Formats: sequence, structure tokens, C-alpha cells
Amino acid sequence: MSDAREAILGSIRRALDRREPADVAAAAIASRLANPKANVIPERGQDQGGEAIERFTFEAERVNATTERVAALADVPARVRSYLQGANLPSALKVAPDPDLAGVPWDQEPLLQITTGKADDHDPVSFTGSFAGVAETGTLVLLSGPESPTTLNFLPDVHIALLFTDRVVGSYEDVWARLRARDGATVMPRVVNWITGPSRTADIEQTLLLGAHGPRRLHIILVDEVPAAPEGS
Repeated sequence: MSDAREAILGSIRRALDRREPADVAAAAIASRLANPKANVIPERGQDQGGEAIERFTFEAERVNATTERVAALADVPARVRSYLQGANLPSALKVAPDPDLAGVPWDQEPLLQITTGKADDHDPVSFTGSFAGVAETGTLVLLSGPESPTTLNFLPDVHIALLFTDRVVGSYEDVWARLRARDGATVMPRVVNWITGPSRTADIEQTLLLGAHGPRRLHIILVDEVPAAPEGS
């Protein structure tokens, strides 16, 4: 733990009149962190394989997202163009600098205007990858980082997300297990974004309003092709 973080936590403990945990309690905490146990998983979160993909699609569409499924990355540019044209949306696309998206052949669709990087408030459409999809609730999971700027998830009015079908899992607990398997039990991204449908609220007179705190449209393209392993792995 960094000195600055320890200083902050120490100040909070003193303000709350809390002492450092006793050795037994500290050991229990360390054991819990080193050996995390899954929480209760509902029946609908126990699907795997094809059943999980079907449930993910159903649940995502139930919360106002749209979905389509393609065989390979080569199919993606045409599907993106068709989606944007069909909804009368701009063809300018801000794409995440994600290595998983490097195989998308954008040059097949010259009418699409592709730029790469983080989004600003002038970008109408973003295109990102996804760390996982949760069948239980139709939720996308995106991790913050240089290859996945969080601004792409929230600033543009339209968010198009690519999800490899081999990354669809049954439950939230499955996502945490995958993340620990990738980075270790004690390492986490700064932000883990859980996105269930487009942004919406019903705070005002209980009327559903899309786009309240982020994109008003979420379109998910599920791709059956298995992503290529990073170089050097």
C-alpha cells in the first residue's frame, strides 16, 4: 500500500476511533482476500455456453439494448454501417485503441469515418470491446485502461460494443473469477464498468428517459470468432 493511501486510511481510522485490526482479524482478512468465495448465484446465472449467450441476448434486449450476432471480425464493419444507416445516425466512429479490435477491417467500409482514442463531448458514436458479458442480467463489463478509455462508455450518444461470445459468462461472480485469473487476486483496474442497457432514469414523474447519464443507444455485436492471442503470450 502506498504511503499516501496509508496516511488517508490512518486519518479515517483516527476520526472513527478505530484501531488497527488485531492479529487474528488481520489474518482472517488476508485469508479472505487471498481465497475469495463466490456469493449466492441465482439459477439464471448458472447458464454456460450457448444457453448463456441466448440468455445474455434476451436480457440485454429486455433492458433496451439492441444486439446482433456475426461469425467473424470481418463481418463487423458492414454491420456497423448498416446499423448506423438504419437508425439515421452519423457515420463518425471513435474506436477504442483495444488490441482485440485490431483485426476489424474498417477499410472495407470507406464511408465510415474512423478515429481512435478517448471520446470527447463532440463524438457521436463510440466503438469498444468488452472484457465480458453477464448472461444473468445482459450486462457488459468494461475495464478502464489505456486500451479502453472510460469516456467512450459515457460521452457519445451511441455506444456500439463488440463482445466475443466466448467471453459470455453466467454470473457476476464468473467475471470476478476471470479478472482474478488474469491479473491476480490483489490487482484490479482503476474502474470496472458494469453496463446494463443504455443510460436511463425514471426519477421524473416515473417516466422512463433514455440517455440520462450516458448513451441513449447501446448496440452489442456478438462475434463468434475467437480473438487472437496477444503477441508474446
